[in-house]
Amino acid sequence: MSAEHPVVAITGSSGAGTTSVTRTFQHIFRREGLTAAIVEGDSFHRYDREEMKRATAAAAATGNPNFCHFGPEANLLPELAGLFEEYGKTGTGRLRRYLHDDEEAAPFGQDAGTFTPWESIPPGTDLLFYEGLHGAIVTPDADVARHADLRIGVVPIINLEWIQKLHRDRTQRGYSEEAVMDTILRRLPDYVHHICPQFSQTHINFQRVPTVDTSNPFIARTIPTADESFLVIRFADPKGIDFPYLLSMLHDSFMSRPNVIVAPGGKMELAMQLIFTPMILRLMRRRIRV
Repeated sequence: MSAEHPVVAITGSSGAGTTSVTRTFQHIFRREGLTAAIVEGDSFHRYDREEMKRATAAAAATGNPNFCHFGPEANLLPELAGLFEEYGKTGTGRLRRYLHDDEEAAPFGQDAGTFTPWESIPPGTDLLFYEGLHGAIVTPDADVARHADLRIGVVPIINLEWIQKLHRDRTQRGYSEEAVMDTILRRLPDYVHHICPQFSQTHINFQRVPTVDTSNPFIARTIPTADESFLVIRFADPKGIDFPYLLSMLHDSFMSRPNVIVAPGGKMELAMQLIFTPMILRLMRRRIRV
């Protein structure tokens, strides 16, 4: 792990809710006066949108119907590990942006679904913040997890994750229910082999568990609300965690295991503020000492 230039990585699959977690961290950074170099996992995909369509079709034609963004083949994982390592040592590195839609693409004069040119992280940032699919992945070619100082998993139970993806892709991206279901099925092998193992590499996992019936996620018309959920927070190493303080601050929370807190789902942002603010400040103090 780095010491002088911290790297924080949020890992979760498509539809997991990592974007809302990123907003919470941005609040922490603003409040503490920290400047973060933001890295979106999509920017380290290997192919732009049109190239990915062609690569997926080519893979299917050769007998691989499961090719998707979850797997290493569709991503620049050695480059991502290299960025984490270089930033940890020097506070810089090269990155780019993936332009998801016309609004994002317009300032660059490019089409949606393309990448901006590679550029260097400007000097003077306090830490690197990654949000995407592979912040804690370990493969024979790339040990991304090794170079992240704080690794956080965002892991709704699978039915809730699917409901969130179905709702987002139908309402925001215009996909049909059948198209989203096909994507879920196509990605499932890589989800099992490449996404799930990362949550054993994380320092802390946040898992939202609905308290309403999600038995058939494909007929759900609404996403269970935070108040219709529990939040399960697992600490890989409970040493140094002030559990009595967290339990007192998170009303109606309890411990289900020596390293697990269960809290009402609506307390997720508060829980993250309470847990991660001191962790980020410790990383900053360690950086100053170095």
